[in-house]
Amino acid sequence: MADREARLDPAADRRTRKRFPIKEEVSYRILDHRLTTPQSGVGKTVDISSGGILFASGEPIHSGKRVQVAVNWPAMLDGGCPLQFVAFGRIVRSEEGRAAMHIEQYEFRTRRTKAVSEALDQLQEAPLPYY
Repeated sequence: MADREARLDPAADRRTRKRFPIKEEVSYRILDHRLTTPQSGVGKTVDISSGGILFASGEPIHSGKRVQVAVNWPAMLDGGCPLQFVAFGRIVRSEEGRAAMHIEQYEFRTRRTKAVSEALDQLQEAPLPYY
């Protein structure tokens, strides 16, 4: 009986997957070939589940838009290599500077550390030896 009442109550939380309150930096990009200037931005995650991500976007993102979201993952690979969670999906809800996306596909990638980025920059700036 309580199950039926929850389904009839529009304010009831109908999500079936557990949400985790992970608060990490996020960058997003709208995947729309019709945009002449790609829309992208940064924000912070509010929560993540196995089916979706709620994040602060700073600007409205229309429902139905396909997005790529990259989250700096809080755990490290082998105790020292930073990870990034990259998900692809659609915006299902957008309100008051926050957007909720349904995850259609995801992967974990290794993420550059600040020290690695600085070392690569120095290598690019160094003159090549003359032989």
